Order: sequence, then C-alpha cells, then structure tokens
Amino acid sequence: MNADDVLLKVVNLKKHYNNGAVKALDGVNCEIRAGEVVVIIGPSGCGKSTFLRSLNLLEMPTSGEIYFEGDMITDPKIDINLHRQKIGMVFQQFNLFNNLNILRNITLAPMKLLKQSQQEATKNAMELLARVGLADKANHYPSQLSGGQTQRIAIVRALAMKPDVMLFDEPTSALDPEMVGEVLEVMKELARSGMTMVVVTHEMGFAREVGSRVLFMEGGVIVEQNEPNAFFAAPQSQRARDFLSKVL
Repeated sequence: MNADDVLLKVVNLKKHYNNGAVKALDGVNCEIRAGEVVVIIGPSGCGKSTFLRSLNLLEMPTSGEIYFEGDMITDPKIDINLHRQKIGMVFQQFNLFNNLNILRNITLAPMKLLKQSQQEATKNAMELLARVGLADKANHYPSQLSGGQTQRIAIVRALAMKPDVMLFDEPTSALDPEMVGEVLEVMKELARSGMTMVVVTHEMGFAREVGSRVLFMEGGVIVEQNEPNAFFAAPQSQRARDFLSKVL
C-alpha cells in the first residue's frame, strides 16, 4: 500500500438514537491514509468513541458510507467479519479471556481465522510479546498481570492478526497514572514502525508528539482538523480554543 492510499473513507456518517432525538454522529466526513496516526480528541459525549466504533461497524451507522481499502463495508451484502480481521481494535477495558493464559489469548484468533498452525501462531505471539517486553508472561493468566501489562497484551492480541489499521478507544483511561506511560510507549513504537492508527484519547502529550493529524470533535461532527503543532499552537475554532484552555 502506498502512503497516499486512502485506507478508510467516511462519507456523511450519522448515528442517531431515540428516533433522531440524540445525534451521536451528525454528518462526519473523513479520510485516513496508510501510515497516518490520526488522534481524535474532544469533550465527553462528543461522538469520538461512537465514530471510532463505527469504523469496524461495532456501531451500525444510521446513514452514511464507510469504505475500507476501497470496499464499502456499510453495504449490507458485505462480509464485515472478513474486513474486521484487518482492523485491530484495542478497548478501554482489556477484554481478554480470563480462563486462558496469555499465549492462548494471543494465538486463538490467528489459528482460527487466519488458519495459522499452532507453531506459526506461537512463534509470532512470542515475537510480539518480546516487542512489548512481556515475553516472560506468556504462561501467566490475565488476573496475574497489572493493568498496564494487560493493556499491552491486548495490543499484542490485535497485532497478532496482522491488521492494516489499529483502532484505539481511550486505551489508557482505565489505567493507574503510573501505568499509562508503558502503554503509550508501545503505541509510539507502533507509530514509528509505520502502523496506521486511529486513536481516541485524552492524552494531549501523545496527540502532540505522535499524531500526524488531530481531529477535534464536538456535537457529533469534526469541527476542526490539523497537524498537531498547528492545532495546539493556534486552534482555528472557538470551540477548540475553549476545550484546550481546560485540558492543557
């Protein structure tokens, strides 16, 4: 894939609840290119997580179109599960299987969905665990790990599927403050490796340092977007200025 390739394209995306009384998304348009790290920020309830979860149809939009690698995945005839295999997702809560050890948590989907042999899946899993500094935890269970370690495992589990894009939904917000850094460090390393990432976060330092583009959302729409230095130095909209004055 070329860096110019549009990996995800969103056209007039809307998500309404209560017969339109609540407009979680109200006409979002966006393109995400291969290799970009797009950071989505904004006040609580502005539609950030709904937008992110719509990108792999965990939230079914009310209307609008989403294209992934050229295919319109909002078409009811599309096999969304095939496309989801290429879209890694990391949640606020880690969603690991507590009854399986770490290695099994990571190898389960590649063996089942990608038809990898146990040997191949194990080799890939151990390489990824080493990459995040947790190779010694392969035989541990999720309950034996700290929150920061568990979230790093959740990232590894998503990476084991060899996705083309990684979606992060506030991946550090459930962590103790001292564990946030270790997770952000893994995400920074991923960004340096060229992984396409879409990140909903409250971590403004991460947005400024790692993002290639910042999207600021308010009221279910993208109010403003820019590269981080320009956005944080001189936001164009009054809404963004108000928001940044409270969080910086």
